[in-house]
Amino acid sequence: MPAPAATMSRAQKDRLTSDLRMACMRISRRVRFESTMDVAPHQFSILVRLEDGPRTPKEVAEIEQVSAPSISRTVGSLVERGLVSRSDDPADGRQVILSLTSEGRRTIKETRRRRDQWLATRLEHLSDDERALLVEATALLERVAAE
Repeated sequence: MPAPAATMSRAQKDRLTSDLRMACMRISRRVRFESTMDVAPHQFSILVRLEDGPRTPKEVAEIEQVSAPSISRTVGSLVERGLVSRSDDPADGRQVILSLTSEGRRTIKETRRRRDQWLATRLEHLSDDERALLVEATALLERVAAE
């Protein structure tokens, strides 16, 4: 077991930081790629951005931190698949409003279910003590993420 943080050397703290970052990235990547529903991770991210209500492509691009042409291509494919709809903005005819369709909402729900299932399957292989440790670690990670 590693030394308590108060007695960790600078090198040990640096190693912990790096190892934790890499583990979080690997889990995130695995969950995204191993449990998709024929929707690429970047497409799913856009669907989730529309979950709370309609947005303009510009708003989505800003949130996603991608270029307007990139959003346009991705949204185009989501519209073709019936996951997103486009409509004219009643307040500004030059703007387009993007909204989730019922199929888009179903895709979000099913993708989340699959992601949870994928992770739950891996957690089943852990002992009760290991799962209890993850409960504590999750609380710590939430605290770190909130800072």
